[in-house]
Amino acid sequence: MRLIPREEKFYDLFEELADKIDEGAKLFLDMLHDYDSFATRLIKLKELEHEADVITHRTYEKMHKTFLTPLDREDIYALVNKMDSILDMTEAAAIRMSLYKIKYPSPELLEQAKLLNVATEKVKKIIQGLRDMKNAPMILEACVEINTIENAGDQILRTTMAKLFETETDPIELIKWKEIFERFEETLDVCEDVSNIVEGIVLKNG
Repeated sequence: MRLIPREEKFYDLFEELADKIDEGAKLFLDMLHDYDSFATRLIKLKELEHEADVITHRTYEKMHKTFLTPLDREDIYALVNKMDSILDMTEAAAIRMSLYKIKYPSPELLEQAKLLNVATEKVKKIIQGLRDMKNAPMILEACVEINTIENAGDQILRTTMAKLFETETDPIELIKWKEIFERFEETLDVCEDVSNIVEGIVLKNG
């Protein structure tokens, strides 16, 4: 029996943030599929990113005000910081597409966006599982799956970069697309960072 109850509200905040991340990934994929409405729906993506920032800062504030947190403070900080970065990177890629006046999304970017959707669903799953360490086997399995997704994203990026440098004759277009692809690949990298943090939490507390 705990002498001092731990504040469980943190799990609500983690899950709320995971929902925003997953919503943002789905919205970005929808924006690519319906590219004519990209600029209009970018406003919604920016709103989601702002809402995620608010949740992140609410978590920080609660951490400072709570005597006994359900997880180590450094783990809470690292977790929400990296989770928030997923949506930051998604928004950054979308903004660059708008600023650079990209005429249409490439098939490779669509593939990356689909991978991100799968990855954020897995992130949502492992975050929901954190409430009960009996979920440790499921969480660890999903963490491995996120790592596999990130590796697939790396492979798409390598293939895409090789194709881009081989076929793109306009250096300005090459620079634009290189930055967009690399920035978006970072979203998958950060999903893996989140899974690594969660894996560490489970191994420490399971």
